[in-house]
Amino acid sequence: MAAIKILIVEDETSIREMISYHLTRAGFATLEAGDCRQARQLLADERPELALIDWMLPDMSGLELTRALKRDKDFENLAIILVTARAEEQDKISGLHGGADDYVTKPFSPRELIARIHAVLRRAATQPAQLLRSGELVLDVASHRVTADGREVRLGPTEYRLLKFLMEHLERVYSRAQLLDRVWGANVYVEERTVDVYIRRLRKALAKNACAACIQTVRGAGYRFSEKTP
Repeated sequence: MAAIKILIVEDETSIREMISYHLTRAGFATLEAGDCRQARQLLADERPELALIDWMLPDMSGLELTRALKRDKDFENLAIILVTARAEEQDKISGLHGGADDYVTKPFSPRELIARIHAVLRRAATQPAQLLRSGELVLDVASHRVTADGREVRLGPTEYRLLKFLMEHLERVYSRAQLLDRVWGANVYVEERTVDVYIRRLRKALAKNACAACIQTVRGAGYRFSEKTP
């Protein structure tokens, strides 16, 4: 069973390495970021289950990052623990209202931090899982993971949203304009041919697991997800 991934977002290298050391000893897989830009990249590429985010970061505050992640459809279910020296009650309230699942104040013991991580992960595990299935292809909405025949399919955020939308509407054909509106958003202005680019990327990712044929082109109409062989 793969180790649970935890992203540590902390600009002080010594603290980041200390946390990573103790989490690794506790059986977790760790990722490290020194600022919010690096964190967003790792979140998109690695899909960790939980993020430890320091409040004071060089490019934006950890609270701002937390709020941004909770507004993002790709990361709204990510478990987040804010780590900070700010111990005032109002700071804790702001952190929790901002979307954090827990709040740890510095200095803290590694044992306390690990206990809080386990508690947050237990709470997340009790949430009802939503799975979209088509044969051997499984999309887990809660964890934002896609697997085919038990092997993980690596998708970017847009490809993931596109696949999720199509799997939620089996056999229904959507035009490029409809997909742009429903997957990219009504206020995002990109060319309709952008859909073709991401359909090709999605098919390429699924082809490794012989699932690409599920994404079907309907000539003159658009695209659909179908469990039937074309």
